Amino acid sequence: MTYRGNLLLVCGFVLAALNLRPALAGVSPLLPAIMRDLGLSPAGGGAITTVMVACLGLLAPAAPALATRIGLDRTLLAGLLVLAAGVALRSADGVPALYCGAALAGTAIAVMNVVMPGLVKQHFPGRIGLFTGLYVSVMVSGAAMASAAMVPLAGQVGWRAAAGSAALLALLAAALWWVALTRQGRAVASPSPAVLTRPDAQDPAARVGGRDGRSRSRDPGHRPYAALLRAPATWPVMAFMGLQSLTFYVLLAWLPTVFQAAGLPADEAGYLLGLTNLVQIVAALAVPLHAGRARSQKPHVVVAALLTVGGYLGVLLAPTTTPWLWMIALGLGQGASIALALLIITLRAPDPASVTALSAVAQSSGYVLAAIGPLAFGLLHELSGGWSVPLLAGLGACALQLVSGVLAARPATG
Repeated sequence: MTYRGNLLLVCGFVLAALNLRPALAGVSPLLPAIMRDLGLSPAGGGAITTVMVACLGLLAPAAPALATRIGLDRTLLAGLLVLAAGVALRSADGVPALYCGAALAGTAIAVMNVVMPGLVKQHFPGRIGLFTGLYVSVMVSGAAMASAAMVPLAGQVGWRAAAGSAALLALLAAALWWVALTRQGRAVASPSPAVLTRPDAQDPAARVGGRDGRSRSRDPGHRPYAALLRAPATWPVMAFMGLQSLTFYVLLAWLPTVFQAAGLPADEAGYLLGLTNLVQIVAALAVPLHAGRARSQKPHVVVAALLTVGGYLGVLLAPTTTPWLWMIALGLGQGASIALALLIITLRAPDPASVTALSAVAQSSGYVLAAIGPLAFGLLHELSGGWSVPLLAGLGACALQLVSGVLAARPATG
């Protein structure tokens, strides 16, 4: 491959990663305006994010089947185009369009979430830690930019146009990814042999978890979901992915609202959410570089969980006292947690198709669990009349995240 081909591929991959979060993160700062305009309750407002996150879980299993038919590269391209359509529909007039568009955008993100680790394995097999960190940090950057920009942008053009701006970013990424694939001849090529290999091609128990956290097998082929679920190493990975996602999405959906209830202005609340997403970039980029070379990722998981707990405690006990400090702790913890979850998925399987299968299983169950968070957070607020009970429930989820992460990160001994 030429230098230009490599550069286009990396740029297209990075721009695609930039689209994985703005459609989600851009809703939270606009939630009070959306609720006022459409007459939604707190539970109804939280349901916007819940619909999207539920699709991340329920539709994730479609990604390996789609990749088997058209290849990982073209699956990502299709995801970007569907994302643009969903964001545009979500910004149209009316509550049905809001939720239908959210579901369509969530479906697209579900597919892209699953194939990204497989694309790392396929295109950058010798630099898994580097490119995992790169795409996760860029993904988080997209969330940070959306969180910080939405309120000022909505003040100029209204919340519908502001929320719909993510469609333009998706179309730009799709165009660049298409050019990169065309330069390599991949846009018209058949799916890779690894993706097309029969799912029952080898013993499932041998495919997940070697002593260094990597699979011992090097045979290609993705694995059936039933076989993955029978592998003991799969369950902690699933739980860790779900719980770190739950603790992230409840605050992504409600953190600006919590800060506004504590007395902070709307624009400052949006900036604080942007800050925590911005800080996540540092952790998401740095942690996989070190953790990817380690025999066990357990110490990284513990530190990440404790930082997340510190952020939750700060928001609970002193939301207006040095809130920037709580956002830094929260950002470091959550950025490291999502990077570790995706790194562990990539290290546990030997080839792109196997990574995609494990990614689908972990993200499907994980995001279904995470989808409960924003809706439950809103319901707990309605029932309790404040934010203390929801935040205490979030702290309980952080404790479970710590336990499952330690189990997922330990080196296998089989």
